[in-house]
Amino acid sequence: MIARLKGFARFWFDFFVGDDRTVAVGVVVALAATYGLSHAGVPAWWMTPATVLILLTQSVRWKARSGK
Repeated sequence: MIARLKGFARFWFDFFVGDDRTVAVGVVVALAATYGLSHAGVPAWWMTPATVLILLTQSVRWKARSGK
């Protein structure tokens, strides 16, 4: 039973986090910032897509430079 739960948790961790924890943390921070700004009355719909685009571009650059 415990082995199945560990396997289930590992699957979801790999699914959401994947190979790059920096991108996963960046997306969570962007979502939290968008949420906070929208509740403050600031139109922040653009923040999450812009952050994802920047993080994706940077992640590809990091991988290309490292040769992996």
